Amino acid sequence: MAMTNQTEASVTTQARYLTSYMARRQYADDIQYPPASPGVKSAVDIHAHAHEGQQDALALAQHASASGMGGILYKTIVGRQRPAEAVRQLQEQLQPWCDEHNLKPVRSWAGWNIGSKLGVRATAKDAEQQIEDGVIAVWMPNNLHANTFSKVGARPIWWDKTANPRYNTDPMDWDQAINVGAHYLMDGHGSLAADVQDVFRVIADRNTAVFFGHATHSEIFAMAEQVQKLGIKKAVVDHPFSPFVDLSLDQMRQLNQAGIYMNFTYDEISPLLGVDPAIMCKTIQALGTQYVTLSSDCGEPLFPNSVEGMRQIRAYMRAFGLTDDEVEQVSVSNPAKVVGLS
Repeated sequence: MAMTNQTEASVTTQARYLTSYMARRQYADDIQYPPASPGVKSAVDIHAHAHEGQQDALALAQHASASGMGGILYKTIVGRQRPAEAVRQLQEQLQPWCDEHNLKPVRSWAGWNIGSKLGVRATAKDAEQQIEDGVIAVWMPNNLHANTFSKVGARPIWWDKTANPRYNTDPMDWDQAINVGAHYLMDGHGSLAADVQDVFRVIADRNTAVFFGHATHSEIFAMAEQVQKLGIKKAVVDHPFSPFVDLSLDQMRQLNQAGIYMNFTYDEISPLLGVDPAIMCKTIQALGTQYVTLSSDCGEPLFPNSVEGMRQIRAYMRAFGLTDDEVEQVSVSNPAKVVGLS
């Protein structure tokens, strides 16, 4: 396959509509009867957002329960200072609703990010406390990473409380991003920073999942070294086609060989990023499904809810060539390993 990076994941309109019509003319799915969605039974979404301004965590859990999903890992949720406690409260609210409707409550888990504040990175002790409280996945910095600032800019309100809360800068110079406190995980000698290595040791000791966030390539491969060195079994690279990650097929293969999952998301194939689902499917076929997962990365108002996001990405991958068994592996079996169900 000639595709090497996110830029080349875009194809001409003519080529895309030809492949899309071949897929859509051959694919059929079950009728949807609300409130349940077919096509997501037992699926485990390992990347869902439900913080302020995003989809509602309880409404999502109700929809997922009605649809028979296997679980949701909330990367973000209202109450992010103690996300595991927020998820426990969610489950308490969900149970009586499920009892009323004779449904099994969907399993829910909490994720936590070490880079949720500008200029301040969480410590290994912070990670220990969050994991003891019930967090099952640790994310490296995302929106507040210098890589994000350099690609899509940032909101000055994050470091200047007098700024217009709606204003977003243009893509920022790297040094400017660092100066306002954006995160970068490397030290001055080309190695993963010592405090980040300490967090990875906690992750290894507690058998917790780790997601690499919006890291640069140098950071990704430095973290991959830690994964191999420490024997971490649940390491994940999110949305490898996104502009924040932008991995080539060869790089994805190299990370897969280190036992690191490539987590392809609805976000990538949504109209907002526009990666051709046919190319995503071919990439998965080229990688093999042993270290691949599918998730929604939904939550924003311009996206469908995470249940529908999971339905769509599973349907797209099946329509463009993955077998039923392969779809089951990348959306049920492999994500279950990441959250510790198996």
